[in-house]
Amino acid sequence: MYSDIVKKGLEKTPHRSLFKASGFTDEEIERPLIGVVSAKNEIIPGHIHLDKIAEAVKAGVRMAGGTPIEFPSIGVCDGIAMGHIGMKYSLASRELIADSIESMALAHGFDALVLIPNCDKIVPGMLIAAARLNIPAVIVSGGPMLSMNFNGKYRDLNTAFEAVGAFKAGQIDENGLLELENAACPSCGSCSGMFTANSMNCLCEVLGMALPGNGTIPAVYSERIRLAKHAGMKIMELLEKNIRPRDIITPDSIYNALRVDMALGCSTNSMLHLPAIAYEAKAPISLDYANDISKVTPNLCHLAPAGEHHVQDLYAAGGVTAVMNELAKNDLLKLDTMTVTGKTQGENIKGHPVQNYEVIRPIDNPYSQTGGIAVLKGNLAPDGSVVKRSAVAPEMLRHEGPAKVFESEEEAIAAIYEGKIVKGDVVVIRYEGPKGGPGMREMLSPTSAICGMGLDKDVALITDGRFSGATRGAAIGHVSPEAMDGGPIAYVKDGDIIEIDIDNCVLNIKVSDEEMAKRREGWTPNEPKVKTGYLKRYSQHVASGMQGAVMLDD
Repeated sequence: MYSDIVKKGLEKTPHRSLFKASGFTDEEIERPLIGVVSAKNEIIPGHIHLDKIAEAVKAGVRMAGGTPIEFPSIGVCDGIAMGHIGMKYSLASRELIADSIESMALAHGFDALVLIPNCDKIVPGMLIAAARLNIPAVIVSGGPMLSMNFNGKYRDLNTAFEAVGAFKAGQIDENGLLELENAACPSCGSCSGMFTANSMNCLCEVLGMALPGNGTIPAVYSERIRLAKHAGMKIMELLEKNIRPRDIITPDSIYNALRVDMALGCSTNSMLHLPAIAYEAKAPISLDYANDISKVTPNLCHLAPAGEHHVQDLYAAGGVTAVMNELAKNDLLKLDTMTVTGKTQGENIKGHPVQNYEVIRPIDNPYSQTGGIAVLKGNLAPDGSVVKRSAVAPEMLRHEGPAKVFESEEEAIAAIYEGKIVKGDVVVIRYEGPKGGPGMREMLSPTSAICGMGLDKDVALITDGRFSGATRGAAIGHVSPEAMDGGPIAYVKDGDIIEIDIDNCVLNIKVSDEEMAKRREGWTPNEPKVKTGYLKRYSQHVASGMQGAVMLDD
């Protein structure tokens, strides 16, 4: 066992004495040491209950003959961090999470890990750590929040964000705003739509790193506790069989994840996290590959924000395994990939058909023949950009309009609320990329303002930053190269005509090459927005959004 480096032999007498100082018995020390990494905290609603999940995991580990040892992980709540400096830390925290788990696991000689995330960057941060360490590991999340029926419509966090725009536009009063505030998030768990957290928790199943049900069993259901106990027991089996993350996260499992991503209509943030996870698993991908898959993968689900269904509906309809079964009908998956069940994906999904074809469309009657996400390229985004195609109104799939350019998210939000954005405009927000932000902030506030004011079918938004999984509309992010690196987005001027053709994956600025070359002459980037601390170090080493915003060693 790897843990022998901290407990075996006469030389480890002082080490064992420290274990005993924490209350461990000789019998516990002799067993495999299983790190239980819990992101429990009292600020994120998706994490407030993770102590219960951790206790269940530890019970499962003990039942299977291991010694569970819990340690924490940080987490940033994207919703609370939205729209201010806090959002600069969200994506950047993914690397801190991975680095801290690596530090704890290797410093203390854990034999295996059970990783308990739930929200946004915590899920991929833990997956990155698992792939990097390559010791047996399993993910078990805290589960999705419920959505509540309020005034005839099921609500979610996006409802609250868009309500601000509706209030500014005079469509609801302050009392209506408060009512929505109280109804939007009715339980613990990760916010209830196919936003980033639930996207990644579902894709954990498809990658093979989580047990079936991980992505969809609601946080408040007792089944979630039973799942956690099974995860604790399963890690002991993985340790015995020496099944490791890089045996599971392979080019084929990444292929499956991209397929299901497109079928579900996941958050565009998955296009940041899957490349980063693949990079750590030594199975790198390019987003050109993702686009190739999207072109031939039917979109089967319209979960919020793309439609009215929520993750609780996906759960009742059969969950991720049912979606995979539907895709398998057309041989769209590689079913011989290994999973943490110790079985293949084909074995896992067998006997789990779709229970509700209104939530999961049949393969021969999809919402569209192409996937929920598209990668757009052109002279405005030579390296690429990303849009959640399934959440774009049909009339905005092709659009041309004049640019309204802003140097930050705050400037854009102020202009939207002041009525300076009109039908037909293309809002361009730059210097919000991984380096320029720094931290590549999500833009849920401006997109929600646009939607709340009834402009989502008339106005597009383009940025070298990124969008929340809750974003809907013609919101195109990850524009690369970013402005701070001298990408074409740095040279856009007010009034330039922007061409968007989502079906054909095109994003262009209708300015001649000669004019763009003139604008480039003598260009210097804006002053860094943060010049001290972690974000300064992050900006010096982070790669582009189209590379997954991974941290580079050089």
